[in-house]
Amino acid sequence: MKILVIMGSPRKGNTFRACEEFREILQQDCAAEFEYLWLKDRHLLPCKGCLSCFSRGEEKCPNRDEVPTLEQKLLEADAVVFASPVYGFNVTGLMKTFIDRFSYVFHRPRFFDKKAFVLVTAGVLGLNDAISYLEKVAGLWGFEVVGTTGLIMTNDNPPRSLAEKNKKILTKAAKEFLTALQRNKRKSPGIMDVIVFHSGRAAFSQLEKVSPFDYQYWKNKGWFSPGRQYFVDIPVNPLFLAAGRIAGWMTIRQIRKDTVLD
Repeated sequence: MKILVIMGSPRKGNTFRACEEFREILQQDCAAEFEYLWLKDRHLLPCKGCLSCFSRGEEKCPNRDEVPTLEQKLLEADAVVFASPVYGFNVTGLMKTFIDRFSYVFHRPRFFDKKAFVLVTAGVLGLNDAISYLEKVAGLWGFEVVGTTGLIMTNDNPPRSLAEKNKKILTKAAKEFLTALQRNKRKSPGIMDVIVFHSGRAAFSQLEKVSPFDYQYWKNKGWFSPGRQYFVDIPVNPLFLAAGRIAGWMTIRQIRKDTVLD
């Protein structure tokens, strides 16, 4: 089993130490291979906002850097840990640049056979905002997010009580993560997951001329097929499905309205 850690920290500090402790706990019960992808050491140019990846495909991006290589690493992993310290009440600039450069995956999600875990550290504040953001990103990219953890880590020599507290948090998180990794089936989607699918399905079905690459991707995946309930074939709560279909109907209605107005 291969676990890829997307490391958003620019240094081997608290976040790296937390990831290492998480790895050590996990490897007590699982012979998982960990690989660190240090964003600080990768050639990643800022997104230009040209929208070429949306309309013409990611291969048409004018930036020539390591994005294709990094995507291949994501595809080869069984699970991914998104790890970042809190900078300015959210993820680091390194992590944000990484996410921006993979914006096309929000339109064309693809990591449905993989699980994700979010690990965030902070000195005092900002854990919830950063965790929520990374959890949303991973979910929209197709990952099954199976756990999140936020740790307050003050310095290299934290008080014993804080170190023991973090140890308990990481131990519990690692056990839950391992249980999820050993579960072959993906959990049924939540209501927002279903709404996102049906809203996207409705939107891209109407945007063949505006966003042909996105349209073709969804079509090739069979996501426009009548009766399709979700990205992957798993049980969907009937109430969630009803909410998703309503959201899809409203999306089409709004797009057609905007098109008439234009």
